[in-house]
Amino acid sequence: MSEQIHDVLEVDEFTLGLVGPEQESGGTVTDGGTVKTHTPAGCWGPMITPQFRGGHEVTRPIYIENAEPGDALVVRIKDVEVTSIATSTGSMAERADAFGDDPFVDHRCPECGTEWPKTVVEGTGEGAIRCAECGANASSFGFEYGYTVVFDDDKTVGITVGEDGAHDLATRADEALALPENSRQHPILLYEPDEVPGTLGRLRPFIGNIGTTPAIELPDSHNAGDFGQFLIGAEHDWGLPDEDALEARTDGHLDSNDVRPGATLICPVRVDGAGLYVGDLHANQGDGELSLHTTDVSGKTELEVEVIKGLELDGPLLLPNEEDLPHIAKPYTDSEREAGDELASEYSVDSVHDAGPIQVIGSGATINDATQNAFDRASALLDMTEGEVRARCTFTGGVEIARLPGVVQLSMLVPMEKLEEVGLAETVKSQYNL
Repeated sequence: MSEQIHDVLEVDEFTLGLVGPEQESGGTVTDGGTVKTHTPAGCWGPMITPQFRGGHEVTRPIYIENAEPGDALVVRIKDVEVTSIATSTGSMAERADAFGDDPFVDHRCPECGTEWPKTVVEGTGEGAIRCAECGANASSFGFEYGYTVVFDDDKTVGITVGEDGAHDLATRADEALALPENSRQHPILLYEPDEVPGTLGRLRPFIGNIGTTPAIELPDSHNAGDFGQFLIGAEHDWGLPDEDALEARTDGHLDSNDVRPGATLICPVRVDGAGLYVGDLHANQGDGELSLHTTDVSGKTELEVEVIKGLELDGPLLLPNEEDLPHIAKPYTDSEREAGDELASEYSVDSVHDAGPIQVIGSGATINDATQNAFDRASALLDMTEGEVRARCTFTGGVEIARLPGVVQLSMLVPMEKLEEVGLAETVKSQYNL
């Protein structure tokens, strides 16, 4: 951890696609302080830039005063501002000769064999990223089906453009994507995909990859139970022996479109200082991120951080905006409480529980595995049997898909006395004005 501790810390330096205890610090902020970031676009830029060891370009780890392993870090998302005016995205095609085990991680030039080669840009299109050593097309990815989106000034809508518009944006790709000064990715606008022109989409920006440093070094895009599967048995430097080794993750790569201004994320602390990192902002995304990628953008965030001592978590919790909760998981209204009290009196029920909503994040190889992971995490956190967790989630919550193939948000209304026991009551009450 750095020696100087800031009340407000601005972070503008990034890793080459890795998160872990050995990454250089982005600075230290007070417990209760504010973090501000300006991050480059996520997925596609790092994916087509062979120097990266992971699929994103996230901040260096930010350390928080007083945070120790076994604590939890509360991250209140105050603001997300998109700075890009356009981006390109779509479903991906892999170039098999340009990587070893994993196209996101162990890049190599398909002609000269240089690992993680330095590259230069020559022109535009999918052949523009060239190996600095031999001149070959060195990128691991192209588009199976791709499109380019330009945003209105208020970042409320975007429209897909045709061939001419995509080419124009490709010729000024750095400017249009608004890559920060210290970014090291090639902008995906260079690829100029132009499918589905004239399609209008609503924008609602959020943070795709935000979390705390895992106990071991991982590619940033693989800090989750689904993408992390690619590490098991891999022969590169970040390969893991088995599923148990993946428990070191902190599930920062959520791709939940509810991680937006007004939401609160509660993250496990695995290393001294927590090591918060931020990146992979998206302009919009439907539930599940069905193309595996969406509208990656550069942007600014403002976050408030606070440590909860002694709250040991197996994975993150999310307290979304009330409007983003499932209908049956929203806090009770006064009229609902009155009706419940009448029913309790009529049927000799001692009292109606005060309750607050939480979402337990689960991740795994499949949606079923991720849901089971969320059941396990909720059971451990709340000291409930799986049967009780399933019952409460069915009657007062549900499960939502953040990303295919395996990240979910398990919602439930938890009795307030249980939230008091585990140390979450005040955070939940504050989030929902209870």
